[in-house]
Amino acid sequence: MISRKPGPPDTLEYAEMPDPVPAAGEVLIRTEACALNFPDVLVIEDKYQYRPERPFAPGGEVAGVIEAVGEGVTRFKAGDRVMADTRFGGMATLATASAEETFALPEGASAVEGAALLFTYGTTIYALLDRGELKAGETLLVLGAAGGIGMSAVEIGKAVGARVVGAVSSEEKAAAVREAGADATVVYGRGPLDKDASKALAAEFKAAVGENGANVVYDPVGGDYAEPALRSIAWEGRYLVTGFTAGIPRLPLNLTLLKSCDVRGVFWGAFARRFPEKNRAHIAQLIAWWGEGKVRPRVSRTWPLAEGAEAIKHLASRQAIGKVVVTMD
Repeated sequence: MISRKPGPPDTLEYAEMPDPVPAAGEVLIRTEACALNFPDVLVIEDKYQYRPERPFAPGGEVAGVIEAVGEGVTRFKAGDRVMADTRFGGMATLATASAEETFALPEGASAVEGAALLFTYGTTIYALLDRGELKAGETLLVLGAAGGIGMSAVEIGKAVGARVVGAVSSEEKAAAVREAGADATVVYGRGPLDKDASKALAAEFKAAVGENGANVVYDPVGGDYAEPALRSIAWEGRYLVTGFTAGIPRLPLNLTLLKSCDVRGVFWGAFARRFPEKNRAHIAQLIAWWGEGKVRPRVSRTWPLAEGAEAIKHLASRQAIGKVVVTMD
């Protein structure tokens, strides 16, 4: 599924391309599944922080079988089942990935679930443990809690021993988030929010997180929802900026003074490349939790590769619950 020019999903082309060749330090993967994330919506429109050289296939995380390895790769061999962070190029039958960002798929694990683990759960474990310093007994407020990254925060928050409040846009999503382990939910309306609606939402957040506030706010949504969430934060709380599906917000910094709280950015991809050993330790913890049933990627729907543009449209509509995955069937 190829992007030849910037534009919405309808501009993508289902086409034959030359087979990629793994460079030194890379592996070539025969892809079985590719999970999609909100950056895939942005990258095809040239709205993301990096712009791949065209033509390229969107899709930043895959699972499949290694077809070949590049020079210097010793951790993997042809025939190994793996999952990998590719940044882009995943919506294809063959994809290359850095061996440093490739991980063994546990025996018996589904490729569909494996493809859905690295980006969202990798981002969230780094966000909550490293950037948010979340501890057992603390309260975590998760915005966009029914999406792939939100669900991962609900599960990891519970695995750590936190009380988790999930904020979502519908009762259907609230039920899914409670099923994933959330202790409480808040259903917010569609933006934009005027001043009165913003104050009302802040009051709902405060009621849900309790009188002491949320120790950590996990925000992949932004937009008009950011300020009400910040108003519900605890003294010396940590507000984690993870994404902007509703737009980039402008936070009133007087609130950070009043709560003596921190606003902390989360850029997992840069962390993983700067500190690969730390990232591998995080992934090992995720795989252990996966085996114990404490986390499990929830895939709401799969599409065949030929319909990959429709999968990105569905993700962009913000109707998805859990992860959206494209398979190579």
